[in-house]
Amino acid sequence: MATDHASPTPPAADPTPLRILLPQVLPALVVGVMAALVFLGISALADQLKDVLWDDLPSALGIGDYSALWIIVMLTAAGILSGLLIWKFPGHAGPDPAAEGLGGKPLAPGIVPGLLIAATITLAGGVSLGPENPIIASNIALTYWLGRKAAPAVPGAAWVVLASSATIGALFGTPVAAALVISEALAGTPGPGSLWDRLFAPLVAAGAGSMTTQLLAEPTFDMGLPPLTDPGWGDLLSSLVIASAAAAFGLAACYLFPYVHAAFRRLRHPLLMLPLGGLVLGLLGAVGGQLTLFKGLDEVKELASSIGGWSSGELAKLAVVKLLALLVAASCGFRGGRIFPAVFIGAAFGLLAQALVPEVSPTVAVSAGVLGVLLATTRQGWISLFTGAVIAGSPAVIALLCLASLPAWLIVTGRPQLQLDQQGHALR
Repeated sequence: MATDHASPTPPAADPTPLRILLPQVLPALVVGVMAALVFLGISALADQLKDVLWDDLPSALGIGDYSALWIIVMLTAAGILSGLLIWKFPGHAGPDPAAEGLGGKPLAPGIVPGLLIAATITLAGGVSLGPENPIIASNIALTYWLGRKAAPAVPGAAWVVLASSATIGALFGTPVAAALVISEALAGTPGPGSLWDRLFAPLVAAGAGSMTTQLLAEPTFDMGLPPLTDPGWGDLLSSLVIASAAAAFGLAACYLFPYVHAAFRRLRHPLLMLPLGGLVLGLLGAVGGQLTLFKGLDEVKELASSIGGWSSGELAKLAVVKLLALLVAASCGFRGGRIFPAVFIGAAFGLLAQALVPEVSPTVAVSAGVLGVLLATTRQGWISLFTGAVIAGSPAVIALLCLASLPAWLIVTGRPQLQLDQQGHALR
């Protein structure tokens, strides 16, 4: 009697991941576009206000552009306006930024208008802080509030991750930055599915945010540095030394941060802390000049456009003044982020090294300097590598930066960060 040896039927593929991931696409796209529009709107408003305050108004008054007197007046005025805003607006326009990193718990939606206005004053007034922290916090608050209303069954943490990813993608103009930051955060967070399953929706949001920014604003981190096509042993040695020295330089601000912050906190009232902080920033700006004002990204491009035209003394002054300005601005209560000013500090430090040793490639010097300062001030390894690489604009520099990050990380790990806990102690 013949026996039917039918081939076993293969098990059907589990459709569960597909059913979970596909419904996430539309919300992620909406969050990505919304986050980018908030960022672009605040950036455009700040740029318009900056033109009025720093070009139109001094011209109308017959005052020289970026004169020492005007810098002091404008930074002090920014402190007064920010102090009034933080004093009177709901929730004091957000928590003390000294104790906040990228992201965090969702704020109440009523705090968002004050936080965005405070960020606009910071960006337009010449304060040495960037837009990343207040924009991310605002987008998290809005996304969480709207998401919980539209889909209450979705965990709140999912909306927070989408908003963070979307905003980082918009800020950097590429989803790669968001993927690196979120994967670093998810690495220590257990959850169902593979890492790429958990990255799926955040990457969609980051892609939508970055594409919206690219279509409407065409951002670029290209500094016009000379291309590095064939790195050698000298380039490797230069990157190791410069990144380590830049990390040590950035750590100086981290060690001083709790003490400077505590000194401003003794004044107790925002109408004392912020105007005094603005005055100090104005004095620093009068010493350092126009390039040491604002968030620093446009200023880095101007700095890099004149390689060889700066003396080592000038570059040292720019790096030190900008580091002190970042320290004061982050300590006295201005609403803003620390990544973009740190990029300027790292670029100035790298060009200082190149001015002292002209044989060093300026591309290696700038990218390694940015890497070292960002590692010290943010402890975000991937974002530091990414930023150093995109500023260089040369894929060949990536291998150098990966190796240079190792001794630099040994210098900064376990040391104080440029962020405090709720008691005012430096995080480590």
